[in-house]
Amino acid sequence: MSTGELLNALIDKLEEWAVAMVRLLPNLALAVLVIFLGLLAAKVVKNFSKKQLTKFHVDKTITGFLSRILYIAVFVVALVVSLSILNLSGTVASILAGFGILGLALGFAFQDTAANFMSGIYITFNQPFAIGDVIEAKNGTMGNVVDINLRITKIKTFDGPIVYVPNRFLFEDDFTNFTESGQRRLRVACGVSYGDDLDKVEKIVMQALQDTPGRIQNEDITLHWVEFGDSSIDFTANIWLDYTRENKAFVGAKNYAIKALKKAFDENDIMIPFPIRTLDFGIKGGVTFKEEIKESGAWSSNGSERSN
Repeated sequence: MSTGELLNALIDKLEEWAVAMVRLLPNLALAVLVIFLGLLAAKVVKNFSKKQLTKFHVDKTITGFLSRILYIAVFVVALVVSLSILNLSGTVASILAGFGILGLALGFAFQDTAANFMSGIYITFNQPFAIGDVIEAKNGTMGNVVDINLRITKIKTFDGPIVYVPNRFLFEDDFTNFTESGQRRLRVACGVSYGDDLDKVEKIVMQALQDTPGRIQNEDITLHWVEFGDSSIDFTANIWLDYTRENKAFVGAKNYAIKALKKAFDENDIMIPFPIRTLDFGIKGGVTFKEEIKESGAWSSNGSERSN
């Protein structure tokens, strides 16, 4: 075949493609329109589902998850319809098969991400904790849950920073949920001197802590004597507090309890001992520190320290 014949064949092929493209333009325009309307419909469905689920008091985490699923589903339907308009049904099947193989490969390559995703689904529907709860992870991270998505959980610590915890750690490891039960015990440790009347101390402690903010009124304040310490008899006062997502006045209650105990003890002459340290300078028994210095010659006759 000569060069001229090859050139004519190429031109004929390009003309065929051009004619096919012109014939395809209406379907292409319709397919683009379907995708655009699909995106618009997906956003409408997402916002509508959020409002309806919120109206029925569905948890925020589940609401966000379901609304995202509906958004993706509507968009995928629009994409399949647009490909069908272009007579690419076979292409759709090939794409789906390709996605399956790609998903399998990515599953092996990103096992941790997949584990986080599955853990996020479990956390979303089983709800071992929810937004607003106070939790403590196994690694010691503690704070308020501010967001839960399919990959990570955001925890705002009491110092302010937000920690991103992968969901698989909260799924596989143990953690503590402080707000799920709705109550939390406040323990205030203290000590009194050996010369104080312990029965009197108990009565004073009970009276002083009665008005602790957030205290559950039908739960009695308890006091447990712990041990004979080096300079005091130690005890803990235990107070049950309301502790929910809306009411987390734990630190304020502890501050109040400590101040109330100190004030009550001062008013009733109850002593809170503090450790006393004795320094041994190697002085023989019965000899004062001043006398020892005089004997060493470091003290002048007028009672002042001799300068070198």
